Amino acid sequence: MTTTELDQLRRTARDFCDREVRPGARERDRTEAFPEDLVRKMVEVGFLGAAIPEEYGGMGLDSHGYQVIIEEMGAADSSIRSMLSVNMGLFGMSVLKWGTQQQKERWLPGICEGRLGAFGLTEPGAGSNPSQLESRAVKVGDVWVINGSKVYITNGSLGAVTKIFARAFDGDAELGITCFLVPQDADGYQGRQIHGKLGLRSGDTAEISMTDVHVGDDAVLGEVGGGMKVALSALDNGRFSLSAGCVGTCREALEVATTYALERTQFGRPIAGFQLVQELLAAMHVDYSAAKALVDQLAVKKESGERFTLEAATAKLFCTEAAVRNADRAVQVHGGHGYIDEYPVQRMLRDARVTTLYEGTSQIQHLIIGRQLTGISAFT
Repeated sequence: MTTTELDQLRRTARDFCDREVRPGARERDRTEAFPEDLVRKMVEVGFLGAAIPEEYGGMGLDSHGYQVIIEEMGAADSSIRSMLSVNMGLFGMSVLKWGTQQQKERWLPGICEGRLGAFGLTEPGAGSNPSQLESRAVKVGDVWVINGSKVYITNGSLGAVTKIFARAFDGDAELGITCFLVPQDADGYQGRQIHGKLGLRSGDTAEISMTDVHVGDDAVLGEVGGGMKVALSALDNGRFSLSAGCVGTCREALEVATTYALERTQFGRPIAGFQLVQELLAAMHVDYSAAKALVDQLAVKKESGERFTLEAATAKLFCTEAAVRNADRAVQVHGGHGYIDEYPVQRMLRDARVTTLYEGTSQIQHLIIGRQLTGISAFT
């Protein structure tokens, strides 16, 4: 996209967020209410299919255009950004890369129309080391029978389809971890929303249990036994989405803190004139600028078609930690007012905190970066 097109897209996305997303963010956070009405409005403007080609009902945006949408959503409400980035980054882009034509035609139009996709990798006993997952898919005749459980799955109970990663077996022969596209209305699939979260409180974060869920060979995404390739490529896309959202959070924290510092007076003048407040704002600006540059660089690499695992891990590590730092600094600038939900900064801090945990913790990103730099894996 051209610079002019990107600028227009950003204005459109920001106007939508100002009109539809920001006004209800505090109430959604308080009530932990999933925003079904907002999902419908996002369908109307095309954002749910931002990165999906037009032939499947999407907007057909390139990496830079998609980055703009996610940044603006991350600035307005991270719960909404999470829903969108999983639908696109972890689900939609994977189906585009690995799916058959039949799978693309079946699932991609739906996720553009609000029938959300989910990414079911994490299990109660397998988080940072997904190769240890225990869910099983056993071939019985011409169907696969899936049993197991997943946890902390965004869009996992109110969506339409979940990518389920399970160990595939044909008789006694283990065929390797395989990815299955499992409809959430399939018999034996149960998704239960998790409440009481620190942040992302209005998002659909689910525990999933699967008891004798039946799917056919047409549900296999990629190859039987090739599930880890699907998962790792999806995580690269997801980390791109997450990093872009955190850039939005970094910027929003800076803008909100600056506005407050200019309006708030102490000792007869705005607190923006105090040296230590300016120190906080300056640090926020530096983190935002660095995060934005990393994601811009990542978008260029992604758009080139080259592998971008190193750039994705680097951006994910820095941008998520920067989002936490900037949100925390914004609370500090607000003082006592930053500790109550009359102001958005405490929600930003709570929402930002989980970004350093999911899609690979910050510690795991260090190991991914180290492996990419040296060619030696430190994973055990």
